[in-house]
Amino acid sequence: MNFPGTWEQAVVWLRQQPDQQTLVEAAYYDDPLLLAAMRYHASDEWSAIKEFLPKPGGTALDVGAGRGIASYALAKEGFQVTALEPDESAVVGIEAIRGLAAESGLPIDVRRGFSEELPFSNSQFDLVFARSVLHHARDLRKSCQAIHRVLKPGGIFLAVREHVISRPEDLDAFLESHPLHKMYGGENAFLLRQYLDSLSAGGFRVERVVSPLESPVNFAPNTVAMLQEEVARRLAFGSSTRTAAAVAILRLPGVWSLVLRALKFIDHRPGRLYSFVCRGL
Repeated sequence: MNFPGTWEQAVVWLRQQPDQQTLVEAAYYDDPLLLAAMRYHASDEWSAIKEFLPKPGGTALDVGAGRGIASYALAKEGFQVTALEPDESAVVGIEAIRGLAAESGLPIDVRRGFSEELPFSNSQFDLVFARSVLHHARDLRKSCQAIHRVLKPGGIFLAVREHVISRPEDLDAFLESHPLHKMYGGENAFLLRQYLDSLSAGGFRVERVVSPLESPVNFAPNTVAMLQEEVARRLAFGSSTRTAAAVAILRLPGVWSLVLRALKFIDHRPGRLYSFVCRGL
């Protein structure tokens, strides 16, 4: 299959589709960029991410920074932020981040580069943050090694919202369902074990693996209530009466946590999202 477009062209195309505006806003591709970044900083996803951040005030590298929404959020939290992005575009790349930094007045240092070959000295950052980045890596293990090299000993690496598949043969189904892959061909997904092995080989201790339905880090912009309603609908086979009853049961104390444990074993959706909280050794 040929992919003639770029990432920028794919996002521009998506923004022009009237039936995709909910996805555009959920992915923070909407303009004005400053308002999108402010919305991300106020989101349930970012609130959950803050629980994993080290003490503010240190140095932070946002790898694969895209439009800069996470760079903005990290700077608002008080980190000294460097944003690394390979794409130079004004929509989803370096020029977008520079514009966001200028408009917001935040001192975000913007650099061009890929995660496999980071243009920084050893042990430079207290935190490395990567949102939906590792599944784009050309060499997953090399990326993890490079990130470990620039992280200070004992520093935190957060890799959030990474696509996971259960079997190699599930990759095609995921790519076929992705709204932008057909436009530019840049999406990918790995087995959970591949992520964990690459992180370990890179020198990290994985302190927490956050499963798809465990935290807003992964399931945002959905809410717990939305997830409960979806599970209830499936259990009720579309019946509105049974759905309402199932929702009421799922919201009883302790029931939802039990359901989540069960779903971990039966949730095999291609491309579901996992996050990883790691510490450099």
